Amino acid sequence: MSNKLNLKNDIVFKAFFSKKGNEKYLKEFLESLLKIHIEEIEVRSEVSLLKLDEKEKGGRLDIEAKLNTGIINIEMQVNNLKNIEKRTAYYASKIMAREVGIREKYENIKPVIMVNILDYELFGFKEYVSKTEIVLKEHKDYEVIKDLQWYFIELPKFRMSNPNMEDKLNQWLALIDNEDRGMIKMAEEKNKTIKEAKKEVEYLTGEEEIKRLAELREKWAMDRRSEISDAREEGKKEEKLAIAKNMLNKGKSEEDILDFTGISKEELEKLKEAI
Repeated sequence: MSNKLNLKNDIVFKAFFSKKGNEKYLKEFLESLLKIHIEEIEVRSEVSLLKLDEKEKGGRLDIEAKLNTGIINIEMQVNNLKNIEKRTAYYASKIMAREVGIREKYENIKPVIMVNILDYELFGFKEYVSKTEIVLKEHKDYEVIKDLQWYFIELPKFRMSNPNMEDKLNQWLALIDNEDRGMIKMAEEKNKTIKEAKKEVEYLTGEEEIKRLAELREKWAMDRRSEISDAREEGKKEEKLAIAKNMLNKGKSEEDILDFTGISKEELEKLKEAI
């Protein structure tokens, strides 16, 4: 399997799990996560990746499926944009609002489950699968809203946890994570569906159109990370200059200003001229 194009690339992730005929893979993954039996599964609006163009390379790519028990939304998120909690809450509310429709009764709203697979650490504890429940503050054993749940899966914690590879969820996470060859091999040996799924992923990542779109997606992600990094550095520089200006106004020596802020002598001279 390519080190670059794998299921952590959300183009590949959606192409694989939304493809007609691949419902059994999504079904087994979700059953292993939710610990339920899924009688029926229907992927809504299978994405025709051939219709995606460069303008959409930075958009949100998620999978929405209708189960016999409700609606489930799955998103792969590689970059930590510091907004996943609000982002997933917003999309959950949009899904529920859409499901109500104009004439539907509130009682008919189907349960919504949001699954966020993250290639970064979000919470400060060791568990790599977290499920939310909306409970009363004074009575945490009482679940107030049962029709809305979130799952957060943190892949870095998974790969560092020495997971039990007898567990089907861990087998799927090994395939999705694509970091530990030993774990993937064990998953294949213990689960023939994983072995089939791996071949399907290899097939998809070999298709020229999928490869082109996935690489565009990765380029966008790299550019986005670079923009964020540049913005942070620019913010730090502006902060240092503001401190230097304040120190100048207070009559501090040039030596102290340069030592404290770390700005260059040329930058300090420009500040003095501006003042």
